[in-house]
Amino acid sequence: MKFGTKAIHAGQHPDPTTGAVMTPIYQTSTYWQKSPGDNKGYEYSRGTNPTRKALEDCIAALENGTYGLAFSSGMAATDAVMKMLQPGDEVITGNDLYGGSYRIFTKVFANYGIKFHFLDLSKPENILPYVNEHTKMVWVETPTNPTMQIVDIAGLAKFTKAHDLVFVVDNTFASPYLQNPIDLGADIVMHSVTKYIAGHSDVVMGALVTNNKELYDKLWFVYNACGATPGPQDSFLVLRGIKTLHLRMQAHCINGEKVARYLKNHPKIDKIYWPGFEDHPNHNVAKKQMRGFGGMVSISLKDADLAETFRIASNFKVFTLAESLGGVESLVNHPASMTHGSIPKEEREKVGVTDSLLRLSVGVEDIEDLIQDLENALK
Repeated sequence: MKFGTKAIHAGQHPDPTTGAVMTPIYQTSTYWQKSPGDNKGYEYSRGTNPTRKALEDCIAALENGTYGLAFSSGMAATDAVMKMLQPGDEVITGNDLYGGSYRIFTKVFANYGIKFHFLDLSKPENILPYVNEHTKMVWVETPTNPTMQIVDIAGLAKFTKAHDLVFVVDNTFASPYLQNPIDLGADIVMHSVTKYIAGHSDVVMGALVTNNKELYDKLWFVYNACGATPGPQDSFLVLRGIKTLHLRMQAHCINGEKVARYLKNHPKIDKIYWPGFEDHPNHNVAKKQMRGFGGMVSISLKDADLAETFRIASNFKVFTLAESLGGVESLVNHPASMTHGSIPKEEREKVGVTDSLLRLSVGVEDIEDLIQDLENALK
């Protein structure tokens, strides 16, 4: 089954009671049991809900995975993965990382005796000096947030498998439409469903997908025991959003490329981060493992101090100054003070997250309006 067909049909069947084509919103907390334990798989909605189960099966299918779990946020999904670890375990991760991930790693799980190594992962072999008997997991984003670094998933998977490490890929920036990490050797795929998968800036949700039954059982235990699961209304909204994921991502990619090429030689731009450029680091890796380069573009403003950067960020009319990304509307974000504010300045500046950096989530509006808005804001 091709992607667009899976986006519309996977995990979803006509309601057996009414014949409803759309999966109903099962707004219930508990389920009738004919006798104790005879519950047809449903007993309490913290653990399983039919609307949420349809969504989980759909997301798993989009990632070419077997098992899917939906969480109340992307951070709740991240939290569940980290809870598989024990005090003394070590995790290797990237040095350009979503601020919320950095915060939960360093401010929450480090307090429980888990050690994190933040590395340049442009080459898979860079992990080798840090692998030891305590290393249990490698966690990567690709493309990274916000400087769009590309990690070679298949190349890194060879090392993680050789050393029996759990390999987790945050696939939020690419979406399942552009990249399927499980096919490339990842053990777990994480999504902030809030972003491209839901796609309409009206839901907060996360998801995990795996083919590994042992990992799924561990994750499901945390999922059920800790209870960070989404309700049926949000699950319904995401199922509806997914039905146009392939169409939206095509539009995001087209507009993203046009915005990136417009800004490439703009006199107000010092650096531009978009993996579709041939001179982008690891462009060839992106070309090999992705089916398009997405709608995320980051720019560093030339000779702009913080005040000038704020002025420009606040000057947009079509792009909205806001956190998040991946919705149909275009957004502009100042990572240093917004999404990555929890990362120490000296650490984020090492990878280019400076005070003059802006991150653009290019939406699906008319491209001429977006280009005109950029031109006006950058005056």
